[in-house]
Amino acid sequence: MPSWTRRPQASAAFLNPALIAAIAATAARDYEREASGRLMPWPMAFVLAPLVLHRPTRRALPASTRTHLTNWVAEHPALVAGLAPRGTSLAPAVREGLRFGLRHQMLAIEQGCLKGTLAQSRTGGELADLIKAASLIGRWTAKSENPSTVFALLGVRP
Repeated sequence: MPSWTRRPQASAAFLNPALIAAIAATAARDYEREASGRLMPWPMAFVLAPLVLHRPTRRALPASTRTHLTNWVAEHPALVAGLAPRGTSLAPAVREGLRFGLRHQMLAIEQGCLKGTLAQSRTGGELADLIKAASLIGRWTAKSENPSTVFALLGVRP
């Protein structure tokens, strides 16, 4: 990642480590709740970011986890096709966000998985949309017994 002084202002604001850490912590926390204590595999953070941070994808997410991931993927092939390239381009920012979250105790690593330790917060505007989408993705992906199924459906590799 370029230094902060060399980053475009919009990129620095939208891909800042605190935001990515908050998104990952929210998803990991809600994944654990939905999965009855099973923790979110850390590679899921690299799928989370392109789903949540990409506005068209975020807006196309279902309102609840009752929609099966397989159905959503079938209904949104163009969004899914762009997921892997977006994930690759976001990987440095996600790594930076994970380090930030670990350093500031928003995230913890247990048994090779992420544990979100961020309390629920009251936010508004686009930040609230990002947090809401992260929560949904955490709960939605927790419904799959095998994380590799999620990766395969979304066309990405950990």
